[in-house]
Amino acid sequence: MATDKEKNMTLQQRNYQQLQEKHEIKRPVLKNCVKAFFVGGLICVIGQGISYFYLYFFNFTEQNVGNPTVATMVFLSMLFTGFGIYDRIGQFAGAGSAVPVTGFGNAVISAAIEHRTEGFVLGVGGNMFKLAGSVILFGVFSAFVVALVKTLLVIWGVL
Repeated sequence: MATDKEKNMTLQQRNYQQLQEKHEIKRPVLKNCVKAFFVGGLICVIGQGISYFYLYFFNFTEQNVGNPTVATMVFLSMLFTGFGIYDRIGQFAGAGSAVPVTGFGNAVISAAIEHRTEGFVLGVGGNMFKLAGSVILFGVFSAFVVALVKTLLVIWGVL
């Protein structure tokens, strides 16, 4: 049974639709999911290794080792983006490289590299946080709201 959209199509549009479906590239969804899973997992394993490095050599505690680990991972992703390595990882792994915190560093530096010809202030400075600006904004705002709720719960004696 044809849908309403197909009923309203001309013969030429239907022929084009069939030709398009015939030549459409089928995406290997399962293969892409497996690659994203393993590359994202590998990035997380590297982050865990950096955490253990900071715990062992710099005497951080488990409660405060997260900040230097995240900073190191973002720095490494920015460095690898600058050398073109992270882009190849992203082409191979897709969301597996974009979902961890390293994707944030990649987004910031990619925009900065793309707009560097426009100058440092208007090009790099103005465009570097286009993609990542909303992440920073909502991250800071949500942290403020959580801290406010916790403070009110402490004042009211709930916590």
